[in-house]
Amino acid sequence: MVLPTDPTRPFGAVLTAMVTPMTPEGAVDLKAAVKLAKKLVDDGNDGLVLSGTTGESPVTHTPEKEELVAAVVEAVGDRAAVVAGAGSNDTVHAIRMAEQAAEAGADGVLVVSPYYSRPSQEGLYQHFVAVADATDLPVMLYDVPGRTVVRIAPETYRRLAQHPRIIANKDATGDVYAATKLIAETGLAWYSGDDGLLLPFLSVGGAGIVSVSAHVVGAHFAETVRRFDAGDIAGAVEVFRTATGVIDALNGAGAQAVMAKAAVEAIGITDNRFLRLPNVAATDDEVAALRVVLAEAGLLRDDAARQPEVSELAEASSAVGH
Repeated sequence: MVLPTDPTRPFGAVLTAMVTPMTPEGAVDLKAAVKLAKKLVDDGNDGLVLSGTTGESPVTHTPEKEELVAAVVEAVGDRAAVVAGAGSNDTVHAIRMAEQAAEAGADGVLVVSPYYSRPSQEGLYQHFVAVADATDLPVMLYDVPGRTVVRIAPETYRRLAQHPRIIANKDATGDVYAATKLIAETGLAWYSGDDGLLLPFLSVGGAGIVSVSAHVVGAHFAETVRRFDAGDIAGAVEVFRTATGVIDALNGAGAQAVMAKAAVEAIGITDNRFLRLPNVAATDDEVAALRVVLAEAGLLRDDAARQPEVSELAEASSAVGH
């Protein structure tokens, strides 16, 4: 376990909600997953979230999830936090996923609000506590009402924050003002679940981001956070702006897993963009449009431009405001 010692950033600052690579035949490709995990950590990710929605958790199965966590922990567990999804609208199932994540060596679990069932606030509270009680792993809550329909209420957050293992929250509500208050009231480490809101969340005391776009612009996000922490707000904004085209391309249609798989194929990490139904792979036209954006950002190996190293991003932004 390599969880950071900073309690304000218990899982680090930049985490990728990692896709689950598949073979062309549809099996989980552990070799490709390890290759991707290493690349993401090399690019500056402090942590990886496995088997979240972007990782196609609804259509991957128990042995696959365990094998994925174990393989990634073995590959990068000495350099990054590995957080495993334990989300379900069946509390017993979520508990078992948390237990299996612990058995496979995960550093923490991400627990989303039960989707479709639309539980009451008391139901939400009891669900999260039951999962948190199931293992010794620290818990990151996940509030994403666009997918679950329900939103975690402030009073529920305050109650959940009393649990010793519930230490963080991934906020995909888009409500930075609410986060401003809840960060102070709960003491939870608050992570943006929306790529475009990294800087606004940092500005109100947020810990960082759990990102889809960090599949390809993780170095940009890491440098953005570094600049922000150093007080160079103008530099942080400048670096972040270089990633906005990619953010739009990977998130604009709401099909993050689809476009993230297309992106990691385009930059040569994986050799296909297969997804399990009901998701289908990006079309050739969609990939062509994505490649234009990636090329403009200097992220395609077969273009004259190449991905800048973190040090180069730092050097480029150091002159901003001077």
